[in-house]
Amino acid sequence: MKSNEKVLKAFDSVRDVGSKRSISELGWLKIVSVKPPKIVLRLSLPDFAQAQRERIAKEIRESIKPLEEIEEVQIEVGNPSNQSPIGQAGHGGQPQGLNPIPNVKHVIAISSGKGGVGKSTIAVNLACALSQKGFTVGLLDADIYGPNTPYMLGVSEITPEVSGSGSEQKIIPIETCGIGMVSMGLLIDQDQPVIWRGPMLNGIIRQFLYQASWGKRDFLIVDLPPGTGDAQLSLAQSVPMAGVIIVTTPQNVSLQDSRRGLAMFKQMNIPIIGVIENMTYFIPPDQPEKTYEIFGSGGGMQLATENNVSLLAQIPIESDIYSGTDNDLPVVHTSPDSITSKVYLELAKTVFNSLSD
Repeated sequence: MKSNEKVLKAFDSVRDVGSKRSISELGWLKIVSVKPPKIVLRLSLPDFAQAQRERIAKEIRESIKPLEEIEEVQIEVGNPSNQSPIGQAGHGGQPQGLNPIPNVKHVIAISSGKGGVGKSTIAVNLACALSQKGFTVGLLDADIYGPNTPYMLGVSEITPEVSGSGSEQKIIPIETCGIGMVSMGLLIDQDQPVIWRGPMLNGIIRQFLYQASWGKRDFLIVDLPPGTGDAQLSLAQSVPMAGVIIVTTPQNVSLQDSRRGLAMFKQMNIPIIGVIENMTYFIPPDQPEKTYEIFGSGGGMQLATENNVSLLAQIPIESDIYSGTDNDLPVVHTSPDSITSKVYLELAKTVFNSLSD
C-alpha cells in the first residue's frame, strides 16, 4: 500500500462527533504532502465544528502513530468557508445561501437517534393535528430506505401524478387526511428495496423539496430516517429550517442515541424546537384511569433538561385505538376523542406557539 493510501486509511477512525462520518469523507482534512518521515495536512473545519478542533487534531496525531515511516505531522489550519460540506454559517443560524421552498413558511424536521421509537407515527399525526388546527400542511417522507408514511395514511396503493417535463417536471403530493404528502413509498413497489449510495439519496430529497408542487403551506413536516447521516446533512444544507423535533422513548438505549442526534443538529446550528417522549406509559383499555410505565420513565425530560429545551409532549400507548378496521390511518382521525389524539392536538398548538415566540 502506498504512503498516501496508508495515511488516508488511518484517518478513517477520526470522525465528526455529530454525523459520525470521517473527517476525510466530510472534506475537512486534505493531504498536502506525504514525504516520509514527514506529512503535511490541512484541517479546514466549518463553523459548527470548530469546538472539535483540539480533539480532532489530537486524534489525527494518534491515528498516524502506527505508521512506522511517519515521524512528524504538520497540521495547517485552512479556510473553513471553502471546505465545509454545509457551508459558512451565519450569526447563530443555518448556513447562508440556502434555498427556501416557495410559499412554504415553516420547515420542521422530525428526527430520532434510532429506529422503532415511533418517529414516523408522530410525524404523520403531528402533520394531521396541525391541519385540524386550521393550518395548511405538507409531509415529506425523507426516510428513503424505509418509507412508511403512505401506509400510515392509507394511500400506499396510489401513484402520484407528475406534471411538466424535463427540468420543469413536478410531482403532485397526494392529498389525504387534510395534508399533502410525498414519499419514496409512492414511487416503488411495497417490497422493492432502495439500494442507493449517499449522492442518489441526496438527489431525491432535493427533488422532493423543490420539485414537488407544495403550493402554499404553513408547515412542511419532514420525517427523517433514524440516525445521523446523509439525509440529515442533505436537508440541513438545502433549505432554511424552523427547527427540529427529537423523538425518544423512556429507555436508556433510545436516550443515548437521541443525544447523538440532538448534538448533530446543534452543531449544524439548527434550532431544537424540543423533545417528544413516545410510549411514555400504557393505558389499559378496561381501566383508562390507570397508567403503567412499561418502558421506564423520565428519559424525555432528562434529554430536554440536559439540552435546555422543552419537553413538548409525552405520548401514551392505547392498545384499543389501534384495534379497529382503520388502523392504517392517523389516530387523530380514527379516534379523535382518545387521550392520544388530544395529546397530539395539544402538541400542534405547542409547536405553533414555540415558533411564534
